[in-house]
Amino acid sequence: MAQHNDFGKWGEEVAAGYLREKGYTILHRNYRVGHRDLDIVALKNNILVFVEVKTRKGDSLVEAEKAVDRRKIMSLNMAANNYLKRYRLNVDVRFDIVAITGSPADYSVNHMENAFLPIPIYR
Repeated sequence: MAQHNDFGKWGEEVAAGYLREKGYTILHRNYRVGHRDLDIVALKNNILVFVEVKTRKGDSLVEAEKAVDRRKIMSLNMAANNYLKRYRLNVDVRFDIVAITGSPADYSVNHMENAFLPIPIYR
């Protein structure tokens, strides 16, 4: 596996552990639908939370949270819509970003709740 993939998996592990410590129940990780994916699907206080994890080394040119652009938001919305339909859920939802910056020896976690609003998808 490529080194950047290992780094991303490490970041997702850190994010999942962080969320568990904050009282979230992890329902799914790496939920895939076609070429779209949801990094983490979690539940807290009866809210279904779709979490996008961004992992960056400290010297990255783009801040992790700024890497979630409109195109990525549309992709996340479509995957979330599929998830809700597949499991026949009618619940409140939220989109968060968890940004991990640094390395396994020294890192920080930035959790942005309600990072962006869902985009209505009509089909």
